[in-house]
Amino acid sequence: MASALFNLPYSLRFTGFSGMKEPDGRKLILILGMMTFWCNGENYAASPVLVEIARDFHLTISQAALSVTSYMLPFGLFTIFFGPLADRYGKAKVINFAAFGSAVFCALAAATSGLVSLCVLRAVNGAFAAAILPVTMSLVGDRFSHDPGEVQHALGKVFGITFLGGASATAIGGALSYFGSWRLVYLFYGLAELITALIMLKTLDKRPGRVASPSFRDAYRDAFANTDLLKTVSVVFLVGAAVFGSFAYAGEFVRTRTGYNIFLVGLILTFFGLATVAGGRKTGALRRTLGERLLFQAGIVGAVSWALMGVSHSPFTLCLSLIGFGLGFIMIHPSLVATAQQLMPNRRGTVMSLVSFNLFVGGGVGTFINGKILNELGFQAVFVFAAALILLAGVIGSTILRKQSARSVAGVQNLAD
Repeated sequence: MASALFNLPYSLRFTGFSGMKEPDGRKLILILGMMTFWCNGENYAASPVLVEIARDFHLTISQAALSVTSYMLPFGLFTIFFGPLADRYGKAKVINFAAFGSAVFCALAAATSGLVSLCVLRAVNGAFAAAILPVTMSLVGDRFSHDPGEVQHALGKVFGITFLGGASATAIGGALSYFGSWRLVYLFYGLAELITALIMLKTLDKRPGRVASPSFRDAYRDAFANTDLLKTVSVVFLVGAAVFGSFAYAGEFVRTRTGYNIFLVGLILTFFGLATVAGGRKTGALRRTLGERLLFQAGIVGAVSWALMGVSHSPFTLCLSLIGFGLGFIMIHPSLVATAQQLMPNRRGTVMSLVSFNLFVGGGVGTFINGKILNELGFQAVFVFAAALILLAGVIGSTILRKQSARSVAGVQNLAD
């Protein structure tokens, strides 16, 4: 059944499809980055359009934010299934299958009549999209596995493109919502994902999986037996709760502080994504220079920047806070991902499932908790709470990586003796 399911899209044939060579590293990053660009964008686009959704459906911002939680929780939960399937059937096949499903249900969200139907469609959308980012990262890890030093650099590039999607999403979402309707946002991203899925279907090399059978029990038994892996991905949960859990409310906060329309609010939020793009290109080099200290320092930068966000009033200081928080995030997350992949190199799909599970479930939980905090204590408390989480992630992550590095050095010395 599963085999037929994942082979179904490939019954289609395109001119030049047979005998296709694997794309080179730069082309692979560009193609996969396009898909993660749109996938991540539809998530970030929710921040500026929540204002319009709440107004259209006569809701509070915290109620409208349930549509964000309804996307993130299935996104995180369903990664548990897609990782082992990718290890078995091939990563490119799983990515394409998920891309088509994500595109369809994203576009359908444009036709919703209320919060319940929006949440249902976003939940199904999130379930399909769950495969795209984690399996993409595991595919990139496979492609550059011959050079461990290059893996983090490649991951940083893909994360940069991914969060450029997040950066542009706030501007795109704000513009479409301001000049048209928030419904156009979901229609636009659905169509963009569909076009990119067709490109991937023709271009990506359809290599078979590395695992003989998609045994979820075996895959996760090995993963849960790896205590270093569990410690690493648990920090990712804190990162998701800090970043995704608070960014959903940034649009309304910026609007209340500046009085700007949704289009200008989207442009201001773009600075977060631009910072992740710029930082993603330098993450590998900084990690080689600073080692595990990078996570600790990034945690400080992110925490200070986001704590200041809550007391900022001018567009200039708001942009600075968004830049600092974006840099803190992009310096921490790829480092954790690269470390996690190295711990189970033959099951990168499963590893990335655990990473994305923690990132997006953390984001969903964080969004829900911050909704309660917002109602009781206001925006400033939301940003202070997120700042504390990103600092904690940097401290714990730095400690974990330092211990793992020390054990690796000791193991090499023992082998040498």
